[in-house]
Amino acid sequence: MNRWKTLKSEYLIRRPWLTARRDAVQLPNGEINDEFYVLEYPDWINVIAITPNGDFVFVRQYRYALDLDSVELCAGVIEPGETPEEGARRELLEETGFGGGTWQEIMTIGQNPSTCNNWTHCFLATGVEKLQNQQLDRTEDIEVVLLSRDEVRQMLNSGQLKQALMLAPLWRYFATSTTNE
Repeated sequence: MNRWKTLKSEYLIRRPWLTARRDAVQLPNGEINDEFYVLEYPDWINVIAITPNGDFVFVRQYRYALDLDSVELCAGVIEPGETPEEGARRELLEETGFGGGTWQEIMTIGQNPSTCNNWTHCFLATGVEKLQNQQLDRTEDIEVVLLSRDEVRQMLNSGQLKQALMLAPLWRYFATSTTNE
């Protein structure tokens, strides 16, 4: 596939959690689209965290945009200067108080590559343990929820889990896991 040519770029809003720009682009066939919108975000992480006894560490929080009480994986933004794994370890510790264990990145995905410019790095952390109390930001209201493997699988199968960027690594985990971690 041939790349599009950017003819013009204009920022419409630049805020810490929302940056949007309007580009004028020329497609390889010569067509020009004067209004192509891109949402710029920093890269994100999420973590499938599993304790030594096999509990999955989830968080419950309210999601305003969908008016939803949501059970999710721990997730967050990679801060400037952090590697994806450093960001994942920090977010898990801050949001849940869990840490340590063995870590591996299991996939990198884009939530909507047609309009968003960032990646989500998905990690599996096994053998994590409670190390401290939560260290939440002032705008976070997060409850830690420990779920068994069977409970997570049931929630996946029943459609209770709604966050697409978390469903992909969870389904991959269950599709490729050969143990009862």
